[in-house]
Amino acid sequence: MQAFQNPQSEFLTRSYRLEDWQGGYESLQEEFDYWIDDIEGEIPPQLQGTLFRNGPALFDINGQKIHHPFDGDGMISRITFTNGRAHFRNRFVRTEGYLAEQKAGKILHRGVFGTQKPGGWLANIFDFKIKEIANTNIIYWGNKLLALWEASEPYILDPYTLETLGKEYFDGVLSKGKTFSAHPRLDSSCIQDDGAPCLVNFAIRPGPSTTIKIFELNPAAKVIREYTHQVSGFCFIHDFVITPHHCIFFQNPVVFNPLPFVLGIRAAGECIKFQPEQKTKIIVIPRFPGQENSELKILETQSGFVFHHVNAFAQGDEIFIDSICYDTLAEVKPNSDFRQVDFAASSPSQIWRFHVNLQDGTVQRHLIESRCCEFPSIHPDYVGREHRYIYLGAGHAANVNAPLQAILKIDLQSGDRQLWSAAPRGFVGEPIFVPRPDAQTEDDGWLLVLVYDAAYHRSDVVILDARDLEKGAIAKLHLKHHIPYGLHGNFTSQIFTPH
Repeated sequence: MQAFQNPQSEFLTRSYRLEDWQGGYESLQEEFDYWIDDIEGEIPPQLQGTLFRNGPALFDINGQKIHHPFDGDGMISRITFTNGRAHFRNRFVRTEGYLAEQKAGKILHRGVFGTQKPGGWLANIFDFKIKEIANTNIIYWGNKLLALWEASEPYILDPYTLETLGKEYFDGVLSKGKTFSAHPRLDSSCIQDDGAPCLVNFAIRPGPSTTIKIFELNPAAKVIREYTHQVSGFCFIHDFVITPHHCIFFQNPVVFNPLPFVLGIRAAGECIKFQPEQKTKIIVIPRFPGQENSELKILETQSGFVFHHVNAFAQGDEIFIDSICYDTLAEVKPNSDFRQVDFAASSPSQIWRFHVNLQDGTVQRHLIESRCCEFPSIHPDYVGREHRYIYLGAGHAANVNAPLQAILKIDLQSGDRQLWSAAPRGFVGEPIFVPRPDAQTEDDGWLLVLVYDAAYHRSDVVILDARDLEKGAIAKLHLKHHIPYGLHGNFTSQIFTPH
């Protein structure tokens, strides 16, 4: 604790201890099912529904360490809010790889980002089978609970028990081995469907020429539109954004050299190299294929790397895109330890707004937020429409790269900022915005955040008032254990409690 004795010096420049942050990357083996009874504050009685979260939770198989956290087996956490109470349940997605490795007690498969089978290159050469991990996102759509990972089909789960029921192929639209991205976007009022909501998602088949396939699903989870486009070059795309008329992708300036992967020397993720001398490309695909002005357009902007976007909206022939930008892609190095990160050695990820003019093909950009930030969230009804508020996981201190320890609210209209911080020993995940019933303003709702508390090696479900972060947490629900750092999740108004 000595590092935090002087809040005017050390705490302002480094608000955390690395060993505290590392605790969130310990494996969680157990699966729990209980009502949460250790609560500070009160759960708002209007908060009714279920928060689903997904993320890697096994970072070793019987002591054999995986090389990158994104290679960890996916675990679903479910927090159900009902009548001022909350119930917790977690369960691993029973992928084929998870079941086989648990039975064998050792690593059997290569991972995308860096994990290799024990035995060196001879054990991995010409082995193109990548372990499915279903660890990136989870959505409830069309009465189906789907665990998503962009390199395979979705896994369908029972929302009450979290039992893995199999794979979802959407009545044959997907076939075995085909992909469905982990970053769908909800169009809350689709103009092609007379204002009914639809879910928009995509699939990537990368190569020297990359195929982008787009799916649009109605509220019954039926694919009602799908269309395919080809773009030249290799694409490493994790996320996208929509407007009522467009799907927008950023083609990051990277190349993929498959030879070390084929020869068993490197995992696939270790074969991707960033090219700072190349431009980032913005791919604009109309959602009305076959109609006038429905051709794909590609524009160029400054080199950088984007994992996540905030949102996009259109004004005439101009599109505005808010994105989390990195100066470069941090390469996965062989024999490295992802827990030994030197945060200060790299620049922070920041929010930039891209102003795309489809008429003259120009792109301008300006910085919205310089503070280290990630995992953006907005009011779900404003997806694809102009938004005023952005919520993010953020660094505690400005102008330094650091773990996410705070929740930041940005008011794009006034320029105001609000910050709620869990520092020095708390580390935050993605905030999920939940509108208050009968809300009258865009920010009238709650933020639900999982916070890892290193002091107790456990996680809290924190409820914040999205209108005013600085008044502190409305409630902290102390779990009996930690949840490893997750990736994405979603909230549904449906209530799933034990049968």
